[in-house]
Amino acid sequence: MIETGFTRAFGLEHPVVSAPMARVSGGRLAAAVSAGGGLGLIGGGYCDPYWIEAQLAEAGNAPVGMGFITWKLDQTPELLDRVLERKPRAIFLSFGDPVPYGDRIRAAGARLFCQVQTVADAERAVHAGADVIVAQGTEAGGHGARRATMTLVPEVADYLTGAAPGVHLLAAGGIADGRGLAAALMLGAQGVVCGTRFWASREALVPEGQMRMALGADGDATVRGKVIDSARGLTDWPARFDLRTMRNAFVDDWTGREDVLASDETARADWAAAAERGDAAMAPPIVGEGIGVIADAPGAAEILARMSAEAEARLAGGWR
Repeated sequence: MIETGFTRAFGLEHPVVSAPMARVSGGRLAAAVSAGGGLGLIGGGYCDPYWIEAQLAEAGNAPVGMGFITWKLDQTPELLDRVLERKPRAIFLSFGDPVPYGDRIRAAGARLFCQVQTVADAERAVHAGADVIVAQGTEAGGHGARRATMTLVPEVADYLTGAAPGVHLLAAGGIADGRGLAAALMLGAQGVVCGTRFWASREALVPEGQMRMALGADGDATVRGKVIDSARGLTDWPARFDLRTMRNAFVDDWTGREDVLASDETARADWAAAAERGDAAMAPPIVGEGIGVIADAPGAAEILARMSAEAEARLAGGWR
């Protein structure tokens, strides 16, 4: 078992958190990760109260947390109070200012996780009273920014050493196996947040067609951009964030014409229908570069055990 300050503080067997991927990380996945010795998070994402309520019910009494896209939560801040009434283990905030929510989260007894993409973001997270900072590199699937995991994590670690040594640091972005976990620990993190690795799991809410396409891909098959946000009508994303997905003909055809797509109701309706039926040829999987080292979709507990065992072997000197 790998023990860090993070695992001790949260009573975990593995220093691994499943990312709160919007509409992918449901209650079943979050509960399975927590039952397997990690910390599972439900992907509350765009703040659909009915979906969130259903997934909290699916998780039952499992000790799970909830993730929100912060700029979207700003539009319905009362939803946070409804979730906090359910006594989540943690609230995970990404892509916005966490400061307005810190006091409410701590007063409710939940731990505050803040995902950051720059050192300035980390400074703001400390000001918000974050218990855990997640330094996310651009390799990650879904939304992110420009800094790479390899350089961002140690820079944030150095900042926290001087400014907030009691705050735990986790790494995210491109971490999909034990090698990545071991590397993150060497960079100064106390654990990792994994999205794509748990996207490819038995419990994830992923259509079969998208899963099949992703498991046959390598990391070069992904690309960052704004096409899929335009197709979804999510044009109010802050400019510094874009979305990493797999490439397909739809992404290639509309790259550079995102403004046109956003106003093309027919194209957007076609895309929405494809997404509903899981047609990966048009609606690509939202995964990161780590997909290139993933070839299967086992249960979450197996993923955790495998990742930790491999990391232990690497840290013990098994470098090949």
